[in-house]
Amino acid sequence: MPALNEQASVGAVIEQVKRSLPGADLLVVDDGSVDDTAKLARAAGADVARLAVNLGVGGAMRTGFRYAAARDYDVVVQVDADGQHDPEEVAALLRGLDEADIVIGSRFAGKGSYKASGPRKYAMVALSIVFSRLARRKLTDVTSGFKAMGPKAIKLFASYYPAEYLGDTVESLVLAIRAKLTIAEIPVIMRERAAGTPSHSPIKSAVYLSRAGLALLLALVRRRPAVDSSDSA
Repeated sequence: MPALNEQASVGAVIEQVKRSLPGADLLVVDDGSVDDTAKLARAAGADVARLAVNLGVGGAMRTGFRYAAARDYDVVVQVDADGQHDPEEVAALLRGLDEADIVIGSRFAGKGSYKASGPRKYAMVALSIVFSRLARRKLTDVTSGFKAMGPKAIKLFASYYPAEYLGDTVESLVLAIRAKLTIAEIPVIMRERAAGTPSHSPIKSAVYLSRAGLALLLALVRRRPAVDSSDSA
């Protein structure tokens, strides 16, 4: 659970995760918060890794994957700390790992009423078209942060996970496809943020569109060291 200044929601989200997934280990990666996110996460019963500076979601997730690999976890599930991801949907994500290495929780696959508009919508549609072709299967929500990842993905991402803008979604999926990992998605319902302010405005949406395109272009042309994501068994 990557978290940046989410003191208003992190405790409640942790409680929901614990109710929905009893016995699951929960790590909150405090991504350089300046509020009480880490303190409240510990009080709610989560393990906490604190980053000295804000690295972004990609940097926080890289910490999480290395933590998981060091402890030989077979599954990692990314859940946001703002309350948008419903922990009750995690079981469906996990079932999807029976046939895939990465399962994306999609807002646009026929469940719920989530709507995107303006430049942000155009970026999401364009990215979905490109990634559907790259992955050779229909993907409708490649920027979703609600994902489950199996052993091959954990091994790959523990070795390298991009921390650049949109790297946690766009470039990480390019890496996975190049490593011949199987990507699938299931429909999920995304909730409104439990706290905080969403970063939507016409200007920010236009910036998102241009940055998403640039992130995809860089991910496609950039060469990374080859990583063997095959099972060690």
